Amino acid sequence: MEQKMLDALNEQMNFEYYSAHIYLSMAAYAGELGLAGFEHWLITQYEEEVFHAQKFYHHIVARGGRAVIKGFEDPEEDYDSLLAMLKTALEHEKIVTARIHDLVKLSDKLNDYATHNFLQWYISEQVEEEETFTDLIQKVELVKDAGLYILDNELKSRTFTPPSE
Repeated sequence: MEQKMLDALNEQMNFEYYSAHIYLSMAAYAGELGLAGFEHWLITQYEEEVFHAQKFYHHIVARGGRAVIKGFEDPEEDYDSLLAMLKTALEHEKIVTARIHDLVKLSDKLNDYATHNFLQWYISEQVEEEETFTDLIQKVELVKDAGLYILDNELKSRTFTPPSE
């Protein structure tokens, strides 16, 4: 694997860990609001993002590269509202999508077909991520505060099951 691709994959792996911490911080915010379902849902999102980072790690190592773990900036911890927090999450997922697309373009430019193939899973995953947050935002806007309690309870049942490959 060319160094340029290795560097870009390491950067994305670390960005996935950063994404995980964004969702953990959001979980703490939801917990402070007394929304245990949203807190649980966001902790599950944190676990999913860690899984995404680990997939990058394993791809890097499998290709003979060295995974380099770096620090990241502190995630935001305060929001104007739960809805504002969810909209921030959606915007973050759009950034992740753009980053994945850039990685695909780089893999094509470098004729790195193994990485191109590896990234296809992330392309599908990002469609799901953006759709999930869009749907959740729409539900929160629909139910407003009166139905937030019901939606909060619904979110308590979310689980993460790593996909089989």
